[in-house]
Amino acid sequence: MGIITLLTDFGTVDSYVAEVKAAILSRVPDVTLVDISHDVPPGDIRAAQYLLNRAWKRFPVGTIHLAIVDPAVGTERRALAADAVGHRFLAPDNGLLSFLPPDARFVALPVPRDAAPTFHGRDLFAPAAAALASGNRLDQVGESIQQPHRSPLPTARAQGDGVIGEVLYVDRFGTLVSNIPPEMVEPGVRIRVAGTEVGQLRRTFGDAARGALVAFTGSGGTVEIAVRDGSAARLLGVGVGAEVRA
Repeated sequence: MGIITLLTDFGTVDSYVAEVKAAILSRVPDVTLVDISHDVPPGDIRAAQYLLNRAWKRFPVGTIHLAIVDPAVGTERRALAADAVGHRFLAPDNGLLSFLPPDARFVALPVPRDAAPTFHGRDLFAPAAAALASGNRLDQVGESIQQPHRSPLPTARAQGDGVIGEVLYVDRFGTLVSNIPPEMVEPGVRIRVAGTEVGQLRRTFGDAARGALVAFTGSGGTVEIAVRDGSAARLLGVGVGAEVRA
């Protein structure tokens, strides 16, 4: 039956994730469910967009990606399904899917009559994901739309002989993940975060002494700033949106 990935801000203390999975498995019991994360900060659409965009392309063609970070659940915001690059996506129309290419196809999903207005993840998105996993086409689960809401993550820009970017995400280790791709900088370039000198771009955090700041190209393909055996976010007192200069 294929793969459905799950990304939410529901956490794992309550039953919400289990109820979403139950709604899917009761319809397609043979599908494989893969958790990307359920620890997105509550209502943080930008973090959800970053995490989903980082993860989705690692999965095989045909995977369905269900992402629910939905602070406007139950309002007039649309619920979307999309098709792009051989993958399918389901998410609220709040910018979470802004990373999809311009030629992505989108449909608006109908709201079931009995859907709880505070839990579209279980009552709207999960059944739609199950329908796609069962072989339904995009146009069989929703009505085509042309202008989904797009709020793409900021990109780094060249300025003079350097590059200016910002922190897009802070992981659980306190690593500051920037939007500066390595192709925009020269080997050995020096990195500053919110005015603090970090030093030259290194190969890995293991190249720094314990407790020292270090900048390197992370596994997500952009410049990251960490503290060896510590937290860069805590040491520097900065987070998402902090300026990063190369």
